[in-house]
Amino acid sequence: MVSKVQKRASVSKKLQSLRSISNSHAHSKTSIILDASKYIQDLKRKLEQMNQEIIAAARSSSAAQNPFPQLKVEPREGGFLIKMFAERSCSGLLVFILEAFEELGLDVHQARVSCSNNFLLEAVGTINDNQSADQKDAQAVKEAVLQAIQNWSEVTQQE
Repeated sequence: MVSKVQKRASVSKKLQSLRSISNSHAHSKTSIILDASKYIQDLKRKLEQMNQEIIAAARSSSAAQNPFPQLKVEPREGGFLIKMFAERSCSGLLVFILEAFEELGLDVHQARVSCSNNFLLEAVGTINDNQSADQKDAQAVKEAVLQAIQNWSEVTQQE
């Protein structure tokens, strides 16, 4: 008998909590549950709308907030692996990067580049025989490539 009373009290307490959370003014169990269901559906709709707004804002501002490509330079035996990615096409950027490689004395042995809808560069290069690999570290290569990107950005803004 005690368990039935406890169950009833527990259900009543949960219904009251549900009623207060969903701002329901109903008194019957069925009406409270229906109001809670409507409230949950409304929350789901609002959440979906907010997610769509966030996605739209991220798409529209991704190029504006991050105008520079993502850059990663990894040291390899006798050289470097350079990876770069930008979400937009960067017309003319490849020329600036290759000029930076040349100034560093970096010979590109293998490269993969895509410039259609976005910019993707993966290059494997080694230091020329005239300079030792010890004189150039990954940070120096990264700084030179970042400077090339900055130079490209300034030139394209002037146009």
